Amino acid sequence: MTRFDVIGFGALNVDKLFKVNKIAKAEEESFVIDFKEACGGSAANTMVGLARLGCKVGFIGKVADDREGKMLLEDFHREGVDTNGIIVAKRGRSGTAMGFVDEKGERALYVDPGVNDTIEFGEINVKYALKTKFLHLTSFVGEKSFQTQKKLVEVLPENVKVSLDIGELYARKGLEALKHILNRTFVVMPNARELQILSKKADYRKNAELLLEKGVKIVAVKLGSKGCYVTDGKESHLVKAFKVKVVDTTGAGDAFCAGFLYGLISGKSLCECGRLGNFVASRCIMKMGARTGLPRLIELTSSNLT
Repeated sequence: MTRFDVIGFGALNVDKLFKVNKIAKAEEESFVIDFKEACGGSAANTMVGLARLGCKVGFIGKVADDREGKMLLEDFHREGVDTNGIIVAKRGRSGTAMGFVDEKGERALYVDPGVNDTIEFGEINVKYALKTKFLHLTSFVGEKSFQTQKKLVEVLPENVKVSLDIGELYARKGLEALKHILNRTFVVMPNARELQILSKKADYRKNAELLLEKGVKIVAVKLGSKGCYVTDGKESHLVKAFKVKVVDTTGAGDAFCAGFLYGLISGKSLCECGRLGNFVASRCIMKMGARTGLPRLIELTSSNLT
């Protein structure tokens, strides 16, 4: 019996966000304007976004028994994300990510993965993972947790659809390393840069076709201020972005995934899914942090997007 609309499987990090006058290069200096600490992690942000849209969501991941780990679990509880799939390690430290955001909203990110990279297949409650319509995967820094994701995908029944937000870390692994996951993936949601790294080619349309050839059913390419490009091989759409004032781009891609998955769960057309993704991303970048601006379902209703 299906219990969840989506279960996320990815890194859990506490984001330490520094608003700076500029992102310093080697040997340069800049200064901090503001500081904010918030819960993050790519798949985690997407699950919070879906929970706010009324979806039933859970999570598979790992935290340590420390301040950051408790913070991550408590935030999920507040947002309505089920935490029964999360492993609490007795040793080690929870993941953290230091983000530096300039006055234009651009960012640089440094990740300390901690126990995120120690997930073994034997630790996962597989029965938990089977009770969902979608399993949404995002990248880990280390190889062990990546291999665990691959093993989990292999045992999933056909009624569980796989969603993948590649991220730059997995894009660097290349198509050969990802082929077993891609062959089982229903929807991939990369940005244009990640696709270029993955395929070594610049044309995101041709790169999307390449993923379809690998077995993916739907590709949604995130194009930032240009919106998104969505295709299933039969139809393709370039969906314009919503014009808003950018405060912080942290989590914009994760927010897009939440909107796009919400569209798929709701039975929307491909173009409507792209528009929903763009809308949720636009609300995210209007505020500081990956989750602060994530909209509630009522905002979609008032914008005639439901």
